[in-house]
Amino acid sequence: MLQNNNKPEKIIIVSTGGTIEKTYDEFEGSLNNRESEVKKRIIAKLRLPYTELEVFSIIAKDSLHFTEYDRTILVKTIQSQLQKNHPIVVLHGTDTMARSAERVFKDIPDPGQAIVFTGAMVPMGFEDSDARQNVTEALLASRLLSAGIYISFHNKVFKVPGVRKNPTIRTFEYQE
Repeated sequence: MLQNNNKPEKIIIVSTGGTIEKTYDEFEGSLNNRESEVKKRIIAKLRLPYTELEVFSIIAKDSLHFTEYDRTILVKTIQSQLQKNHPIVVLHGTDTMARSAERVFKDIPDPGQAIVFTGAMVPMGFEDSDARQNVTEALLASRLLSAGIYISFHNKVFKVPGVRKNPTIRTFEYQE
């Protein structure tokens, strides 16, 4: 919904980890999910004078290790945040993003706001990372889309259900 004023609109970001939140540990020589890095590595570098962000990090793990309990935590968090009546962006690992988005669709069939999932194929901090692009696009999409569950990825928005990750082309698409 476009508004004709200069008052900042609020968007809620819920981070669950995934590649988008992985950081390189020089000591171990590994990429791991530790704590949310999105505030200082992406959000702090964006110019958002008309947007107020609330960031919640609820899970810090690769989505391949997500359990149904983790998805329940995600659903409960989204339900709680929807009471604030603001769009929500969910940062999630790409491997099971579509599965989690479908669970949210099943458990919250009429969210009243746009809930937009996004992530990255390459961790932020890497030169060829798609993290900043995907987060920026998801933030804008969450303000423009009608209520529902979506995946925003690589300059395309997919309405859930019926979306899958295509590992061959390293992005998302509608299931055929």
